[in-house]
Amino acid sequence: MKSITEHEINDRFRGFLPVIIDVETGGFVAGTDALLEVGATTVRMDEDGQLAVHRTYNYHIQPFEGANIEQAALDFTGIDPYHPFREAVTEEEALGELFNVVRKEIRDRQCTRAILVGHNAHFDAGFITAAAERCGIKRNPFHPFSFFDTATLAGLAFGQTVLAKACAEAGIAFDNNEAHSAAYDAERTAELFCDIVNRWKESGGWLPEFS
Repeated sequence: MKSITEHEINDRFRGFLPVIIDVETGGFVAGTDALLEVGATTVRMDEDGQLAVHRTYNYHIQPFEGANIEQAALDFTGIDPYHPFREAVTEEEALGELFNVVRKEIRDRQCTRAILVGHNAHFDAGFITAAAERCGIKRNPFHPFSFFDTATLAGLAFGQTVLAKACAEAGIAFDNNEAHSAAYDAERTAELFCDIVNRWKESGGWLPEFS
C-alpha cells in the first residue's frame, strides 16, 4: 500500500504521461506545410505530488519534399530552413528519436501511453501526426485524439490565453526575444502546465486514490 506521501505520475492522469510539445512550421496546414522545428519537454512528479519540468529536447527539421513554406511564417519565427548551421535532420530521424524518448519515459514512469500537452494543442498535434503519417511511423506513442491544451487551462486559471501573458500571470519568466523557438516555448508551456496542475492540487482539487 502506498503511503500518503508517495505519488506517481501514472496515478495523476489516468495512466497517461504528459509530454509538452511545441512546433515551428512553414504555415498553418499540417498536411502541406513544412514542419521545421519540434521542442519536447518531459515532466516528473516528486513524492509530494508536485509536477516539475524534467528535460527538454529540440529537433531542427529539414522541410519534406514538396513542402509549402510561407514567407510570412519564416518572418514570424525567424527560421531560415536552409541555413547550413541548423544541423537539421529529416522528419523520420527527428520523430524516430523523439518517439523513442517518449516510449522510454512511458516505461520508466509505468504509464500506458503519452498525452500531448500544447499551447493550442490541436495545432501541434496536427503537425506531429501528419509528419508521422508521411514517414510511415505506425507506433505513435501519443493518444490519437486527446490532448491537454494550456491555452484553455490558462484561460480558466488566469484569464489569459496568450502564452506570454499567461506566464506573466503565473510568475513565470518569459523572454519575447527567445519566443518562437520550439524548445523555449515547449519549456515555458511545460512550466505553465506544471504550475496550473500544482495550484489545482494545492487547492484541494485532486487527491490520488490509494490501493
